[in-house]
Amino acid sequence: IHRKTNREKQQQQKEKEQKRTEEYVVEKVLDRRVVKGKVEFLLKWKGFSNEDNTWEPEDNLDCPDLIAEFMRKYKEKEDKKKEGKRKVSDGAGGPEEKGSKRKKEEKVRGFGRGLQPERIIGATDSSGELMFLMKWWNSDEADLVPAKEANVICPQVVISFYEERLTWHSYPTEEEEKKEEEKKN
Repeated sequence: IHRKTNREKQQQQKEKEQKRTEEYVVEKVLDRRVVKGKVEFLLKWKGFSNEDNTWEPEDNLDCPDLIAEFMRKYKEKEDKKKEGKRKVSDGAGGPEEKGSKRKKEEKVRGFGRGLQPERIIGATDSSGELMFLMKWWNSDEADLVPAKEANVICPQVVISFYEERLTWHSYPTEEEEKKEEEKKN
C-alpha cells in the first residue's frame, strides 16, 4: 500500500486550487446587447472554439481595450448602415417612406449613433445606474449614456467632466489670519 506523503498531499491541494481559480482569457469581443438594462458582450475565449462563446455582463469583464476596439468597429458598421439607409430613402415617396417614419421613432441612441463625444453636460443615477448626458460633436441632440461605457470609450471626456467640477478650498495663511484678527480688535 502506497501512502501519500505530506508533500504529495500539498501538491494535489495546490493543483485543485489552481483549477478553481483558473482565469479565462478573452480573445475577442464579438457582439453587444442590452438585456434588462444591463450591457452584455459576446466573447470568444482564448484556447476555446466558437461553440464555447458566451454572453457575459459588462460588470464581470476586465478587458477594456478589447471592448473599446469592438465599440470602434461597431460604430463604423453603424455609420455604413446609416449611409446605406439614406441612399435608399432618397427615392420617391411610397411604402418605403412609411417604413422610414417608423425607423425614425426607433432612433439609435447613445454611442450606437457613431458620433464623436464632445463633452458631458450632466450626470444622473435616477435609473439606478450612473448615466452621463453626452453632447456630441456636430449634433444638437444629447443622449444619456451609461458611465461604464463612457469610461471605456471616451475616458478623457469623463476626466474633463470631473475636473470641471472640482472645487478647491483654500485656507488663509498665518499672515492673513493675523490681519483678520487685527481688524476685529
